[in-house]
Amino acid sequence: MQQNDSVEPLSLLTDAETAAARQVIAVALAEDVGTGDITSQAVIPIGLHFHGRLMARHGMVVAGLPIAAQVFQTVAPEALFTATVMEGKSVPAGTILAEIKGPAQKLLAAERTALNLLQHLSGVATETRAYVERLSGTGVALLDTRKTLPGLRRLAKYATRIGGARNHRFGLYDGVMIKDNHIAICGGIQKAVHLIKYKLNSKIIEVECDSIEQVREAIASEADVILLDNMSLETLRLAVFLVAGRAKTEASGSITLDSIRAIAETGVDCISVGRITHSAAAVDIGLDWHAVVSA
Repeated sequence: MQQNDSVEPLSLLTDAETAAARQVIAVALAEDVGTGDITSQAVIPIGLHFHGRLMARHGMVVAGLPIAAQVFQTVAPEALFTATVMEGKSVPAGTILAEIKGPAQKLLAAERTALNLLQHLSGVATETRAYVERLSGTGVALLDTRKTLPGLRRLAKYATRIGGARNHRFGLYDGVMIKDNHIAICGGIQKAVHLIKYKLNSKIIEVECDSIEQVREAIASEADVILLDNMSLETLRLAVFLVAGRAKTEASGSITLDSIRAIAETGVDCISVGRITHSAAAVDIGLDWHAVVSA
């Protein structure tokens, strides 16, 4: 993948995200292209090459250009993808995001998959950036959640990071969070924390609390992080006062753009928002063919 000399390095993907992208692309292309693009094969000569431009049709935060490039180059290894903006940049409508050159039949076969991923990930980054901007000056971090489309978690969390959020745990395997059902089945917060410390003594322990009584129990159990779930502003302020820095505090539950600033001002350390992944609308990006040339 190439880029404009004035554009900073594009790919901010970790190795795990790059591997996840390959898996997603393989499944998506198999689903869409199958045994071949029968329309393009019928109407477009094999030797024809296209020069296309990816353009933002409204304002957005760009995320997923390296993944779009990987889609095109999976189908057409000889294709030339040139990014013209930096990954993570906020751009207005009409901005050319990238240019693509290569065999027309193959590029058309890859077009929908590339756009689907780029539009979805840019939508997540755009929504995330809006929440991050509401937190400006508060010192409170925005966290993502596990509320992602199945199969797209790594890429969605990449997009939230591009938008300015911090990644929460990626799955059940890499972080401890004692939730309401754990507490109910186990018989209490202190018992659950004791079991985690006994069996996983190196793990940071987060406990979800939905009442001040549970917050007091989580403090007594010496949890590392206390998640304050669906609490009023008054209750959040009281919880932060009671914790008094003995654990990190995380607010969560039904948080919107309209409410996040006031929640941050209660003194919590971070806020997790599921909407940035499960409710982010895809942005509108077009791929318009600039020129048609013979090979």
